[in-house]
Amino acid sequence: MILAGRMGYFALNNLRIDATDVESTGQFAQMIEAGLYRNDELSRLPESILEKYFEPNDKPGHFRVIDSIRRRVAYQRHDLLCFREIGRGYSLVLCKNVLLHFQPQERIEVLRMFHRALASGGLFASELTQEMPPELAPLFQRAIPDGQVFRKVEGAGCGS
Repeated sequence: MILAGRMGYFALNNLRIDATDVESTGQFAQMIEAGLYRNDELSRLPESILEKYFEPNDKPGHFRVIDSIRRRVAYQRHDLLCFREIGRGYSLVLCKNVLLHFQPQERIEVLRMFHRALASGGLFASELTQEMPPELAPLFQRAIPDGQVFRKVEGAGCGS
């Protein structure tokens, strides 16, 4: 929705978001696939966002994400600990609230996988609490000084 507000209609049509989770049938998977959210789950969103990107639904107490946004998102099950990327050529990989659950070596291998998945100059972003392991300094360059956003370093070998 943030991207839709910044990119415009034609650019948005060229956007693809792959949303993944280790669960294939859980609440997250169902919400993403259907674009359907309970009113209480949306209570913190500004009214302007609700009006622009959500529409009432036949299911009482629920709103659905508008089609132009929902068509841009594909959900699939993916276990990050398999260390295989779901695709390549991504401009951005965003990983939130996951890495903190892994052991240090598992984090390193997952970040190597993200490096392989990124396009040239692609960005990796994570929560502020997760520092980039020093072992991966050759693979990523900090993109902004006050956040956990890193740019893929070209020519850095990690099995790409």
